[in-house]
Amino acid sequence: MQNDTRTACLRRLSRIEGQVRGLSRMLEEDRYCIDIVTQVAAVRAALKKVEEEVLRDHVAHCVAHAIQSGDADAQRTKVDELIEVLGKLR
Repeated sequence: MQNDTRTACLRRLSRIEGQVRGLSRMLEEDRYCIDIVTQVAAVRAALKKVEEEVLRDHVAHCVAHAIQSGDADAQRTKVDELIEVLGKLR
């Protein structure tokens, strides 16, 4: 993973961690259900953004490197991994 992507993802995950702690406090404080659901949706959206960034980095570097290498086995492996993970994301 590229350093700038790693740094951005780590920063985003730290914010997500804070959001999750906030959700725990909301539950402990018996906050309004819709407010909790809204915050859960915000956490899911933030995690989705991390997922997208990591996937983008993987395609731009790992998959691209396998393609440029000319190694058919490496290419097949990277494409198979990509198809598998995309299937899980559905």
